[in-house]
Parts: sequence; C-alpha cells; structure tokens
Amino acid sequence: MRRLRAAAVLTAAVLAVLPAATPAHADGIRTQQWGLEALHTQEAWRTAKGRGVTVAVLDTGVDAGHPDLTGNVLPGHDLIGFGAGRGDRSWARHGTAMAGIIAGHGHGPGRQDGVLGIAPEAKILPVRVILEGSDPARKKARATRGSALADGIRWAVDHGADVINLSLGDDSESAHPEAGEDAAVQYALAKGAVVVASAGNGGEKGDHISYPAAYPGVIAVTAVDRFGTHAAFSTRRWYATVSAPGVDIVIPDPDRKYYSGWGTSAAAAFVSGAVALVRSAHPDLTPAQIKKLLRDTARGRPEGGRSDAKGYGTVDPAAALKAARSLRPGDPKAATAGYRQQYFGPGPARAVADDSAPGLLAPAAAAVGTVFLITAVLLWRRGRRV
Repeated sequence: MRRLRAAAVLTAAVLAVLPAATPAHADGIRTQQWGLEALHTQEAWRTAKGRGVTVAVLDTGVDAGHPDLTGNVLPGHDLIGFGAGRGDRSWARHGTAMAGIIAGHGHGPGRQDGVLGIAPEAKILPVRVILEGSDPARKKARATRGSALADGIRWAVDHGADVINLSLGDDSESAHPEAGEDAAVQYALAKGAVVVASAGNGGEKGDHISYPAAYPGVIAVTAVDRFGTHAAFSTRRWYATVSAPGVDIVIPDPDRKYYSGWGTSAAAAFVSGAVALVRSAHPDLTPAQIKKLLRDTARGRPEGGRSDAKGYGTVDPAAALKAARSLRPGDPKAATAGYRQQYFGPGPARAVADDSAPGLLAPAAAAVGTVFLITAVLLWRRGRRV
C-alpha cells in the first residue's frame, strides 16, 4: 500500500540530492532496518553504543526536536546563514536523515518505535554547510559559501568532534581537489578526528572521482544492498575503503514521517556510526588505526583482497571492536600512517626517462555537487486505505 511522490532535489555549496518519499508506520520501522542486522549491531552493542562520542554531521542541518533524536543533538553551527528555517519543508531533511542513521534512539514506550541508529548513545554535532535542493536560496549559497565545507570541518574539530560525517561531495565531470578542503581534512586527522565520506553516486554516470572522499586519510564508503551486492549507482574508485548498507534505508524526516532511500550518503552514515562505537570503547586509537581496523575486519572481502566497488569489504563493527582490544594507541600525529604505497591513489603516471623534464598531471577543474541521491517512498500507516 504505497504512494509515490515527486522527488525533491537537494543541492548546496556542494551539490546534493534528496528525492522524495513514502511514510512508514512507526511500529513497522524496526523490521525494515535491515542494515542494523547486516552490520551485527546487536553483538557490537554488547561492547559499546557510542556513549561519550561526538559525531559531527556536516549537512543541511539536523532537527534536534525529532522524537528519535531528542537529547542526542548538541548545539550546532550554521555556516550558510540564510535559506529555509525550522518548519519549512526545505530545511534539515538530509541532515536529519543522516543523524538518524548514526544516532537515532527511537521513541515511544520502551523506545520501540521509530528509527534506531547504529550508535544510539552518541551525540550529534550539526554543522550546516549546504542547503536542500528545494531551497530557493541554494544558488546563492553555492555562489557565496564555497568555503563552508572546509570551515565546517575545522569548526567541528575545534568544538569536540571525534568523528566527522561527510555524506556529500562533488563527483561531477569537473570535480577536483580544493586546497582548503584538503587542508581542513588533514587538520581534522592531525587533531584525532576520524573523517568519513560517501564515495559518490556516479556508478552509472562514469565513476568520476568524488571529493572529499578522495582526500588522503578519509574513510570513503561505497554502498551495498541487503545481499551484500555492490549497488550499481555507487562509484567505483581507488579510494574506496569499505562498503555499507545504502539501499532501502529507512530514515527519519523533520515532517515526522519516515522515508526509504538509497545512496552512498546513507552508507557513509552507517560507517560513521560504526566508528563511533569503536571510539567509544577505544578512545585513544588514531584515525589511521581506525581506518586500518575497519579495513582489516571487513566482511565479504572481494577476490584479491580489495576492489574499487567495495573497498576491503563490508564494515563489521562487532569484528572491529573485538580486534581493537589488541591494539595499542598510536601516535596522534601519524594521521595517515599504515600505508606502504607512495600515494593514496594510483599517483601520477611516471614519465619515460629522457632529456626532457617530466610532465605533471593537471588536476581537473570544477564545480561542486553532492553525492547523495536518496530516493524515497512514503510507507502508509497501518490500516490506512490506498
């Protein structure tokens, strides 16, 4: 018993997309959250549920009053400064969805209703760096707030973020690295914050490189379905670290309905929650140690040990927590330690030795767009007629 509604596009300083939706009867939400079971969260929760960890959600804002998030959202920061506000349809939809995947705690008697996040005891630090696609002010934001992402990363780190969730990015044909964003990511890593980003939704559009996923040290996440199969829309690239659920994911919305969506944004949120669990139990591990830990304990490892489609396999927080017991805290300054290769990616092509000077690879020029295409269907409340 479903009804399709028109998709809404989410765009901002970095382009993002949030389509449209279908309501779901709250009592039936948990049975639809297949991602929690796939990631063995019940086993992981025997060790940690995210208590003491702050996850910064750099996005369109977060609805702190949502029943599934009340008490888990800290005072945040708005780096846009205009556009839709609380109560408007074009406010905080995407960010609230990501926050719910990370730290939703449900509601109602025994909190049996609504969305349950992978780290339900973690705190969310909302940082508004983009606007929803349906916001009339989005073009102005893209033209005047180009540094919002870099500034937001630094602000989040300086205000206690242990994990930074970036369910956004630019995977357009002209995508290219931005020095300010790269420096902000390295600043976060050097301060001990783990940075997680969505790999991109360009799997059917050329697999263009996506930033910030491609910056050194970032945990880049691709998407899989409930069978562990790589989602066709998920970008395949050398920077893929791990994969996570990204298809038919139930998410909360400020309108108090629930949506079923898809995208690498959702996958990144799941991994940010997994990192929060590890950080909760082992707060002294460095970002590089945690990245390697997730890589080494991933399930469903591709043939050959790694692939551009799934990275090292699907993240397994329970296995990561178990393996972390044998680790000793590393050097906090070694943010990118643990990599034997000269480059994080394939690196520049070597020039043939001759009398001429070797050429340099020119970075692609570009625009900023986002990664998350999340499509949704409103699931009707039980007992309602079509």
